[in-house]
Amino acid sequence: MKRLSFRPNLLTSFILIILFCSGCAHYQVNQPLETATQKESYDFDHFNQPPDADEIFIVLTFSGGGTRAAALAYGVLEKMQAIKLPNSPKSLLDEIDVISTVSGGSFTGAYYALFGENIFTDFKKKFLYRSIEKELTLKLFNPITWFRLASPYFSRIDLAAELYDQTIFESKTFETLAQKAKRPFVIVNATNVYQGGRFEFTSDQFRYLGSDVLSYPMARAVAASSAFPFLLVPISLVNYIYPSDFQIPQEDQLALEDYWNNKRRYYSSLNNVMYENKEEHPFLHLMDGGLADNLGLRAIYDLYVRGNIRQKINNNKIKRFLVIVVNAKPKAPQDFDKRETPPGLAEVGLKTCTLSMENYSFETVEIFKELISERIKTQKHINDCQKLLDTHCEDGFTITPLAGSQLKLYIADLTFDNLPQKSERDYFNNLPTSFTLNKSVVDKLIEVGGRLLEEHPQFKKFMEEY
Repeated sequence: MKRLSFRPNLLTSFILIILFCSGCAHYQVNQPLETATQKESYDFDHFNQPPDADEIFIVLTFSGGGTRAAALAYGVLEKMQAIKLPNSPKSLLDEIDVISTVSGGSFTGAYYALFGENIFTDFKKKFLYRSIEKELTLKLFNPITWFRLASPYFSRIDLAAELYDQTIFESKTFETLAQKAKRPFVIVNATNVYQGGRFEFTSDQFRYLGSDVLSYPMARAVAASSAFPFLLVPISLVNYIYPSDFQIPQEDQLALEDYWNNKRRYYSSLNNVMYENKEEHPFLHLMDGGLADNLGLRAIYDLYVRGNIRQKINNNKIKRFLVIVVNAKPKAPQDFDKRETPPGLAEVGLKTCTLSMENYSFETVEIFKELISERIKTQKHINDCQKLLDTHCEDGFTITPLAGSQLKLYIADLTFDNLPQKSERDYFNNLPTSFTLNKSVVDKLIEVGGRLLEEHPQFKKFMEEY
């Protein structure tokens, strides 16, 4: 008697596979922190340098703006590599201490942090010359992708993060950077959707979530940093129960008692400490970093205020402080005021998302300048008073100098508006914010990035006084 056998046909097999993919599709979850006192950590203090390395302290910030921003930032790094330091085998690139990145600029900053000078041989092909948008669109035509996206726990932002992980960042995590512990220390910035504050991918920040940043993929951090509203949904993080040895930092406890004296400090701590309430905030959702600060300069401001940079200045370790702000934000022409009819919903939605980027980028630079410049002015006043005392007083009275009194500050804010020719300004200011640009356009952005740096008055002054 012939034995009967059951062989599912190809259609049945395909359906089963699709259903399996749909049911199991889930974003990559951040891992819990096993101990709050682990030795390996991704924080600025763990990125130690030789004793005299802080004397010249260089900070870069890379703004948002898609491939336009990534290419402009690349051009600045390329120019810094080409500038050799006097009486030294090093280039200016070797002196970079911190890079703070947002959105499109995060691709360049993160890649340089992971792969160093290999960026100059690999990054154009891996990212700048590619059409990321086209590749993501093609992935959407894959039937398996349709069913994965049907899951409430998997979306296009997760698909984008997978693409970045496989084709750009080689599945590297923050542990790679923590193990190197070699500057520059890179801060990838996103925006916390709940309270609109800046969120950075560092161990300091992740500890408030009871989570470990070391195992977190760089690709997902960059995806969160560049998740522009309407086009992509947020990247989600789990807020875990704290390990037994975790304590809310004393500076936060003091700040929460200081509402009337320092509200900025109070709210900064409150935005972190609120995640102590795990029942009220079991998850965190992150979007484009430009919604909180499109320059990445707020991270440097906070690094100063928290004491890391300020302490180095007070201890006279930092003598010359160079901040290079690479701002690729265009000034696209608007015709709202030329029409009697009001702008449509799509126009208003886009404008709403970018208003803070447009209005406060300039102010952020000025606030940072004033923060550091005030201490320099104070020291000048002290020096002037001392000269008067030396001239008119016989008892030799000496005023105690301000800590870090030898500091010199240089801020080079690089924007397309710095270009002298109107036709060139208009050309770059009108480039689209996308992740697809023609190769010739990318090359022009790289060239102009280096030129903007080299021609900036503050940068020239820094090099002349080197």
